Amino acid sequence: MPEPDVITSLQNSQVKQLVRLRSRREREAEGVILVEGARELSRALTAGFLPLAIYTCDALYSPEAVEVERVLPDPRVRLSREAFEKVSGRENPDGLLATLPAPSPRLPVPEADTFVVVLHGLEKPGNVGAILRTADAAGAAGVIVLGRGADAYSPNVIRASQGSVFAVPVASLSEEEALTWLAEHAFTRVACTPDAPHVYWDAPLTGRVALVLGAEHEGLPPAWRAAELPVRVPMRGAADSLNVATAAALVLYECVRQRR
Repeated sequence: MPEPDVITSLQNSQVKQLVRLRSRREREAEGVILVEGARELSRALTAGFLPLAIYTCDALYSPEAVEVERVLPDPRVRLSREAFEKVSGRENPDGLLATLPAPSPRLPVPEADTFVVVLHGLEKPGNVGAILRTADAAGAAGVIVLGRGADAYSPNVIRASQGSVFAVPVASLSEEEALTWLAEHAFTRVACTPDAPHVYWDAPLTGRVALVLGAEHEGLPPAWRAAELPVRVPMRGAADSLNVATAAALVLYECVRQRR
């Protein structure tokens, strides 16, 4: 017999609501995000994000989930294995999932020698999450997501970033808003584009720099391609482009190297 305080029914209203929240439209309508996984949830809590509710399944706990569960706040809702697997978006869930209020856009207060990342038209959650993770590791001051590209707080982006989305200020802005903010704070826009005249390691990347990246198949539109400092990654083989997350990592760490 199941324990009386454990939700087992797949028709339970909370289970159905969690399934609906996989949809970006539903999350935006409810003003919440889903955070799944011990590491991701731990990093959200460390960054000061407070859950609305936490859903657990001890039968699925990983060793990391056991450690994180000990410090989780209430309220908590216990789910059976079947119910948790129903609401999970992962093949091998670790038994921890939470709903959080949707974060407000966060823009950094730029210092004199700071760098940010601007993402234009990126739709693949894996790429956005990987760039967020690298931006966090490299010490970027923030990430700006333009328009209706990938949802920076979707479960897949959160997972791909391993929770770094909570450690870096992130803002979804219109192109006009982003251009205005960058101009007001005297950022040099560094556009990554294959036909740029400058190889990225020869470009001056100190001071206030905004690294601008576009989707691999479309690149950057003219308004962003005509940046103050266009740069390219040299291509010496048959390949004519790199994965956008790889290109971002190269240029981000060149920003770090030049600040040594």
